[in-house]
Amino acid sequence: MHKPIFLKHICLYFPNKICFEAFSAQIQSGDRIAIIGNNGSGKSTLLKIIKGDIETSNGEVINSKNIVFGYVPQLILEYDDLSGGEKFNKALSHAFSQHPDILLLDEPTNHLDLKNRNSLIKMLNFYKGTLIIVSHDVELLRNSIDTLWHIDNGQIKIFNGKYDDYRNAILQEHHSIENGFSSLAKEKKEVHKSLMKEQKRAKKDKQYGEKLVKQKRWLPALGDLKKSSANKTTGNRKAAIADKRNYLNERLSNLRLSEIIKPTFSLTAKDVRSKIIVSISDGQIRYGDKIILSGITLSVSGVEHLAMLGDNGSGKTTLMKAILNDPQVIKTGSWDLPDNSDVGYLDQYYSSLDSSKTVLETLTDITTNKAHSELRDLLNSFLFKKNEEVNKTISVLSGGERARLALAKIAIQTPRLLLIDEITNNIDLDTKQHVIQVLREYPGAMIIISHDSAFLKEINITHYYPL
Repeated sequence: MHKPIFLKHICLYFPNKICFEAFSAQIQSGDRIAIIGNNGSGKSTLLKIIKGDIETSNGEVINSKNIVFGYVPQLILEYDDLSGGEKFNKALSHAFSQHPDILLLDEPTNHLDLKNRNSLIKMLNFYKGTLIIVSHDVELLRNSIDTLWHIDNGQIKIFNGKYDDYRNAILQEHHSIENGFSSLAKEKKEVHKSLMKEQKRAKKDKQYGEKLVKQKRWLPALGDLKKSSANKTTGNRKAAIADKRNYLNERLSNLRLSEIIKPTFSLTAKDVRSKIIVSISDGQIRYGDKIILSGITLSVSGVEHLAMLGDNGSGKTTLMKAILNDPQVIKTGSWDLPDNSDVGYLDQYYSSLDSSKTVLETLTDITTNKAHSELRDLLNSFLFKKNEEVNKTISVLSGGERARLALAKIAIQTPRLLLIDEITNNIDLDTKQHVIQVLREYPGAMIIISHDSAFLKEINITHYYPL
């Protein structure tokens, strides 16, 4: 048990950027909090503010000096001779050895294989202290937390409940807003119909009134009374509709749903044949004299989406390099592979992108049969909409922008085989949704390495190859 930590009107400012302002909250003993938000929103810095390593830009953090923190950062600098997963396990063991009241974890599953990820989730469920994590891992969020702090648009919004409840609440709110807009559209049509009827009736009344005026049975001033009354009523209804629309737009803006990518590919389902595109029999791969894998038997058709599964160090990435015909990987056995021109590659570092090129140049360099307007339309569909966005150089793009551009390259020159290596590491939840939207529509063959089971399910992986 520890005394509560009070965050009072805390703010975080970066140069030319407001991360969040005037955030107040209490951290009670036993709380299980996840901090989510886009990359660069200040999540990791907020962890350090809570721990006391960094001062808030404004406001104050009130806590007891007796609180023991266990902290594992996203970037672990110690243990140079270990892999990413081994570094994390070592750092986590050290954090637990301090018997912390509060455990702070920054993107803990980034370098963990499926076995270690499941072990971590079980371990955290047994941990009885206060847990605060920064994560984009849906499986971890689903199983280990009961409160979300969402950093977005200069604010931190608190949601008390499970991650799935949070997503459902957002979707229900969005559905409610859509229904509101739909009702407004119907109401607007009804107002227009009503106005047309009133104007028609008013015209007849005016003609009849003019006749009565001539007969001196109706004062001229009363002739337009019904018309002005109808116009006033219609005007009031239009103003009410405008107010409702502004209210719905404000709700939609506050909801801040990530934009949707609807990809189109140069390769269509009709172009893809179901014949075998990768065939390996009794294969072996090695670096020099060091055997990495042997007894490889793998067959992938032109429409199959397959995930390679295995612990860290099991040889998944090396096998992928072998399929890419990497000259450093020595292959023996029977290998029937597509030409490299028919193979695309996506990894967490977006190594297919040239950092010296602009967004637009990245696409113009790989296609000569597309008009400028077509390229702009495609970039627009991948959310590069403004001139300043398409003219940015790759070197200044965010991780999310790099991911979208790498996917746009795949869309414009769609390979028959797409190889993907841990693309979801280090990306935020919005970017992950964009990756999901594109990959589940991909028409060709796909081989993917990922330890994120929720992600694999989202992109409709149905075949698995365990190593």
